[in-house]
Amino acid sequence: MKSFTLPMVALLASVLPTSWAQTHTACNPLNTTGCPNMEALGGNATFYWNKTGILTGGKIWEKQNQGTIDWSEDAKGATFTIERSGDSPMVQSKFYMLFGRFEVIMKAAKGKGIVSSAILQSEALDEVDWEFLGTNTTHVLTNYFGKGNTTSFDRGKEYGMAPPQDEFHNYTIDWTKDRIQWWLDGKMLRELVPADALNGKNYPQTPMNIRMGVWAGGDVANNDPGVVEWAGGETDFKEGPFTMAVQTIYAKDYTQGAEYSWEDMDSSGSWEKVKVINPTSKSEILKEIQDPSGIRNNWKALSAGAKSGIIIGALAVLGILVCLLIFCCIKQRRAGKREHAALLAGEQKEAAELQEYKKQMQGGKFGFGSHTNRV
Repeated sequence: MKSFTLPMVALLASVLPTSWAQTHTACNPLNTTGCPNMEALGGNATFYWNKTGILTGGKIWEKQNQGTIDWSEDAKGATFTIERSGDSPMVQSKFYMLFGRFEVIMKAAKGKGIVSSAILQSEALDEVDWEFLGTNTTHVLTNYFGKGNTTSFDRGKEYGMAPPQDEFHNYTIDWTKDRIQWWLDGKMLRELVPADALNGKNYPQTPMNIRMGVWAGGDVANNDPGVVEWAGGETDFKEGPFTMAVQTIYAKDYTQGAEYSWEDMDSSGSWEKVKVINPTSKSEILKEIQDPSGIRNNWKALSAGAKSGIIIGALAVLGILVCLLIFCCIKQRRAGKREHAALLAGEQKEAAELQEYKKQMQGGKFGFGSHTNRV
């Protein structure tokens, strides 16, 4: 493990949300009443990000912020691209998990001041992070927040690894009420227990969704100097585009239910105050994941390669059917010709036999006796 050494950077790494452009809440239940219920995952699902229609309709994932999200056959996944100042493309899941497992196979973006992120975050501003600086080719940053609290300055920790910008790696967060673990390619790097997070006050424990994105911390037009310094320096957008790639996401909700409600929540922000609605029922969003609605949606969810394969296969089947039809027609035509020839030959034979019979009748060959035999 490598700790931050520069005082300014160390302070920023702990005080500022490292997922700066991805951190927001639509309704904070700790200071607002009537926050809407959250759709629970209530199960597990794997999302293959080579499907061009994975965001279609926004039923499961929704895009946030300016910037381009596309799909690349070369990357075999989704690409999140920054091209200009202000870009920070991001997706977030519409489902939430109350404790769970989150795995992502991804490749971080290169570039000075460019920050890639894979995080879990709640509307109460609980947060668990993986963060990647575009110029840091030797380490990955892990971090967490409890209710957006920045009174603790030891949360962010870096760990050595091969360049995260060059290859795809599996980054996993395994989160329970008792501990949070960060895993890299099957190896646990870090474990956090509530006692080490301000005796539980800073421990993330409210329903969180998945947020994936890339942003320019080095964008001087949109960030304070401290953020620019933390991100690695000023971003020169002429050196772009800067692209993060995601292949696969796996999510498992450790709590079974259809929805999560803030109805009983108080200022403690405790997981025990989260109400699980219909704990024995399957959530609507899990039904949609397991059985996408509509043939059109299923078609849109396929990659260009899969669509081409289906079209080529359908054309091949059609070609075979056409060939079979032509073969059957030719065969039937030949059989008809043979039957016609046989019929014509039979008619000609009958005509010849009739002609021969007439000749014999005319020659008296078939008479009924001679005159000498008459009485």
